[in-house]
Amino acid sequence: MVATARALPGIGVQFWRLTKPRVVSLIVFTAVIGMLLAVPAMPDAALLVAATVGIALVAGAAAAFNCLVENKIDAVMARTRGRPTVIGTISPAQIVLLSGAVGGIGLALLWRAVNPLTMWLTLATFVGYAVVYTVILKPATPQNIVIGGASGAMPPVLGWAAMTGDVTFQPLLLFLIIFAWTPPHFWALALYRRNEYARAGVPMLPVTHGEAFTRLHLLLYTILLCAVTLMPFATRMAGWFYLGAALVLDAVFLGYAVAIWRRYSDALAKATFAYSIFYLAMVFAALMVDHYLALVPA
Repeated sequence: MVATARALPGIGVQFWRLTKPRVVSLIVFTAVIGMLLAVPAMPDAALLVAATVGIALVAGAAAAFNCLVENKIDAVMARTRGRPTVIGTISPAQIVLLSGAVGGIGLALLWRAVNPLTMWLTLATFVGYAVVYTVILKPATPQNIVIGGASGAMPPVLGWAAMTGDVTFQPLLLFLIIFAWTPPHFWALALYRRNEYARAGVPMLPVTHGEAFTRLHLLLYTILLCAVTLMPFATRMAGWFYLGAALVLDAVFLGYAVAIWRRYSDALAKATFAYSIFYLAMVFAALMVDHYLALVPA
């Protein structure tokens, strides 16, 4: 009993690492922005907290399950070879049990404290990421990021549904922004990690179609992303503050994409990948600021 009690905190910390906290924090951030944009003023605090915690728990469980499935891939990737699943300090059974418990608690919380629609959409997102993307798409097609990006684009839709019990065109625009952002974001990573993906046998675009092809498509998808980010303004979902912020953020991202296309280097790809994370957070932050600026009396 004493040994087990001492082992539990260690397992908890290891499982926490597998939930990819930094990735989940961006997921939760975009979900919360979806909640804030869904209502005219501030949302109900209890509902916001319940939705945020529920979505975060399910996202963390999906991430841990992803690590379990990709154990062999992670072993040959420099950025993931130190994960507990690779070094064997946590067992598959423990991951399955903890993921099931954490994800189950999250779904139950969404069902009881939020609404059934949000719970079902979150469950579908879990299946889309943990099963459709991780198990089926990633090892099978270089379009894994494009198709599988749908599950990663769902958080603002979940947030909107949590507040309204409905899904209208506005959250779908937020979905489209993340959906268009996902390919250039991940292809920047895949470009400077292409040799590792090749050793792992993962058919990422630079591995199957080459660096030049990937650089061109990264540029094309960035152009598409820039167009999509203008849609909230075009549909009057957002105003002039958002438009100004989006244009500046888009210009920088497009500059990175053009530079990668014309004169590629691993350092440039790393910088593009880092900026893409900042970019998405700032686009959603601009939407939030614009939303509340509109409530200020003229």
